[in-house]
Amino acid sequence: MRRRPNHLAGLGSLVWLALAGFPLYVLLIATFRTRSDYSSQGPLTFPAQLTLQNYVDDFSNGFGRDFLNTLLVTVSVVAIVLIVVPPLAYAIVRARGRTIGTVFRIFLLGLAIPAQAVIVPMFYVISKAGLYDNLLGVILPTAAFCLPVCTLVLTGAMRDITGELYEAMAMDGATPWRVFWQLVLPLSKGGLSSVVVFSALQAWNGFLFPLILTQSEGTKVITLGLYEFQTEHGVNVPGLLSAVVLSTLPVFIVYLFARRALVQGLMGVGGK
Repeated sequence: MRRRPNHLAGLGSLVWLALAGFPLYVLLIATFRTRSDYSSQGPLTFPAQLTLQNYVDDFSNGFGRDFLNTLLVTVSVVAIVLIVVPPLAYAIVRARGRTIGTVFRIFLLGLAIPAQAVIVPMFYVISKAGLYDNLLGVILPTAAFCLPVCTLVLTGAMRDITGELYEAMAMDGATPWRVFWQLVLPLSKGGLSSVVVFSALQAWNGFLFPLILTQSEGTKVITLGLYEFQTEHGVNVPGLLSAVVLSTLPVFIVYLFARRALVQGLMGVGGK
């Protein structure tokens, strides 16, 4: 039986597409306009002449250096999280004693502590450790604040692994480390993808720690570079938006490749 087309649903889809696409149009078209044209004609008009000068100016003003610093921070944070969280989540899931459960609950208290509440003691510790104005001083606290959420997500994913699989590995004489590498990690790809995407986003978009814990041009990251487009004399909106577009491209690419695993990992939070 042939179904009748749902014109109302099609109309609603077009309205939703227009609502979602209009801000994107305003963002992208502004990056190809001059500052004077944007100020005189407004953000909604189509420019008489398109230009790539905003993107050229971004790189001449140090965007490439900021990009590399941000990439270094992001890769380092993700690496620390992947080294610490999977063994920790595995121990939480497989341990039978009360001690590990208590430690897990105390560890999750980090979810209730905002970074703004500890920025002063964090600044003191980083300064005493000799890491002020050093990217390592940004990497370590960023990774620390990613650990509670990442542990919660990966613990939920590992709890979905049935006990029969553990028993089958034990009957084959597998050690706990072999079970971890050959069973747990392959079956936790969704949770691992969620952990990678979450920690990468936290590091890539981090603003507070770089703002407080760094000061030189050599340690500046993208978020601080975007912040400096605002001066006492005004804001270079086309230049700012072109830098925003460049800074979001890596995140968008990561999301395209990891979106399915990300959704599956988040659905596993809390176990079955």
